Amino acid sequence: MDTSDSPRVVASETTPLFPIETLKKPKTPLPKCQIGILMMLQLAEPIVSSSIFPTSIRYDFIMSIFFLDAHFYTVLLFQLISELGITGGDDAAVGYYAGIIESLFFVAQALTVLRWSRLSDRIGRKPVLVIGLSGACISILCFGLSTTFWSLVISRCICGLLNGNVGVMKTMMGELTDSTNMAQAFALFPIVWSLGGFVGPLIGGALARPQDHWPALFANPFWGKYPYFLPCAVAACLFVLALFIMLIFLEETLSTKRRPRLTSATLGVSSGESLHQQSMAYTPLRSLLTPAIVVPIANYAMLAFLDVSFRALFPLFLSTPTYLGGLGFSPSSIGSWLAFFGIMDGVFQALFFAKIVDRFGPKRLFCISVSCFAPVMVMFPIMTWLLVLMVAWDMAFGTVFMFITASAPTNTVLGAINGLGQTSASTARAVGPALATSLFAVSKERNLLAGNAVYVVLIMLAGVLRWLGSQLPDEVHGRNE
Repeated sequence: MDTSDSPRVVASETTPLFPIETLKKPKTPLPKCQIGILMMLQLAEPIVSSSIFPTSIRYDFIMSIFFLDAHFYTVLLFQLISELGITGGDDAAVGYYAGIIESLFFVAQALTVLRWSRLSDRIGRKPVLVIGLSGACISILCFGLSTTFWSLVISRCICGLLNGNVGVMKTMMGELTDSTNMAQAFALFPIVWSLGGFVGPLIGGALARPQDHWPALFANPFWGKYPYFLPCAVAACLFVLALFIMLIFLEETLSTKRRPRLTSATLGVSSGESLHQQSMAYTPLRSLLTPAIVVPIANYAMLAFLDVSFRALFPLFLSTPTYLGGLGFSPSSIGSWLAFFGIMDGVFQALFFAKIVDRFGPKRLFCISVSCFAPVMVMFPIMTWLLVLMVAWDMAFGTVFMFITASAPTNTVLGAINGLGQTSASTARAVGPALATSLFAVSKERNLLAGNAVYVVLIMLAGVLRWLGSQLPDEVHGRNE
């Protein structure tokens, strides 16, 4: 029969038997209970870390706060530095000393987070989380009892050295999800950090200096000597509560350390495969440095550097007088803008991130997001559009977490890979603020490129990040796909 008039389909070995749309896997339901517990643990950290912000924040305080983002002790640090006489009465130096303390936190974290992550590949995720939460609890109690600059430094370094939870929590999230629901899960991180960053300062501001607010109840001289211990003690109690909930209800996600009845039923891992995966946990780190793993980590490191640099410059730009090229905002206006942005960003990510990933794909979304950085630098004075661009920029974090998670060949090296990523990001966040703010000052003092040299340099680095983004794989695949 002549079929010359019929449309021809040229088939090959790679031609799918069915249209691609019909081959798309249905979304796996999220394990809501386990992810809820994980988010509760995640929520405890930003609440505690931001619970030490003073309720009345001057600009030089805000500058140090926001280049450190939401991960750190944000309330009481600046008041303690001022009241302990560290600066010799020079209020302008408070931000400088606060920056040193928080940069040392990042350095300490960068030195140890990979070791904690690798350890979690061998002994399980929960034991490392227990150590991290305990370390954070001890750290914040030491912080509340600090009376010298070096005791503040030691308390923050303890937290950085013992707390590998950031990488381990991302690892557990990756193990609780697959390529079909990963975007939904990682979209929860921004809203949790936004909520914690909002509630934390309220706790710190309400409970600091209790003798001033409730002199009859806190008449003991102890509270006069350590006026910021109460919010630290309450924060430590939150860590203890989170620790007990985790021990009782959170299941181990590392397949080789789960209970036998859960291992076979839930993860479908045979005994032979389990032994193979356990041996993978001891894989030399050098063998993991393949392009498939290094490219997502390099993207994350550059993203973290640009992001923390922007957050160092943004409040600086807002408060700089107009005759020097800034906006001359008051501290209250700066705080209002930043709080509004944090809330809107978290809500948007939680509601729409997964849908946008499904619509555009993770690689395209990442490239679109990082392409927003150059317009962000250009549009500093136009606040409305700046907020829109920053929301788009922040979606790059969720997508890069997906790529890092998917790059692991097995779950037993997922901790090491997340540790590598967190080490790179911590290093970038340790040096980024100092470099960005120093370049800002030099640009203004020497009028380099009409005072805009810092923005030009960051835009060029954003171009490098955009190129790195183009090297990512086109799709995110699960480790068993």
